Amino acid sequence: MTGHVILNPYSARWKAKARKPEAEAALRESGLDFSWSESRGPGDCSRLAEEAARRGDQPIIVAGGDGTIGEVVNGLARAQAASSKKGDESVPLGPLGVLPMGTANDLSDNLGIPRDLKQASRVIAAGYVRAIDLGSANGQLFANNSAVGLEPVVSIHNIELVWLRGVIRYLVAALWAISQKPSWDMDLRWDAGSYTGPVTLVSVGNCQRTGGLFFMTPKAKPDDGLLDFIFAPALSRLALLRLLPMTFNGSHVRDPRVHELRTRTLAIRCKTPTPLQTDGELSSRGLQEVSYQVHPRRLRLLVPAP
Repeated sequence: MTGHVILNPYSARWKAKARKPEAEAALRESGLDFSWSESRGPGDCSRLAEEAARRGDQPIIVAGGDGTIGEVVNGLARAQAASSKKGDESVPLGPLGVLPMGTANDLSDNLGIPRDLKQASRVIAAGYVRAIDLGSANGQLFANNSAVGLEPVVSIHNIELVWLRGVIRYLVAALWAISQKPSWDMDLRWDAGSYTGPVTLVSVGNCQRTGGLFFMTPKAKPDDGLLDFIFAPALSRLALLRLLPMTFNGSHVRDPRVHELRTRTLAIRCKTPTPLQTDGELSSRGLQEVSYQVHPRRLRLLVPAP
């Protein structure tokens, strides 16, 4: 069966486009038979994935970063929903292979997929499958992480920092966001509890790391049928600056002001609109209601064999 590669040429600020010959050579060396397509702009990877899934191409291979993976997953879900009368989620999406060609590559790093394209191609060719959970935010699926509040403000600044490249861009964007001291009045309701009051951030993780640096949900497991999330009340700039380096190893969750929880669902209401990010991409600049849900073992990923 022929696989299909979906390249996001913009990943890693156009570095992915320059690496296309390297990726093609690595896939051929691994013995894979594949076709190829490139996205034309934001959201186009989702369309390409839907078309490939409807053709029956397997495996579908993402050549890009976390945002590209998120787009492709949503395209696969649309294709499945169109072909299933019941929209049955008991049939997982995929199999999906990954050539990590983004900036942070959080999902692939979290799952042990090599960044070296020859090694990643051999992982795909070997065909070992791991089923992982997916999360959704207002119906939009994500594989690694999502957030409201401070974290998507960082995403907005990350987009604006066109003069910086690499993971350092996320750190500078975080410092910029903290300097603005944003906060929101939120009502949070999850399976086993609730909270109402001022909030600086809510970070929802299917995996541990986001932004290449930040272990926001350090205990998250991608196949436990639950979403990990943290939230913190409105904090001063100084408190946020002290917590920031602690997120590099996940020790921030030991701070009594940071609440760390697990749930199947999370409903958020905000008095003032909050931005939303999913898999590192800005999904909305202003929402007052966000509904999170876990979808257990929804995605079959090609990963290194244990």
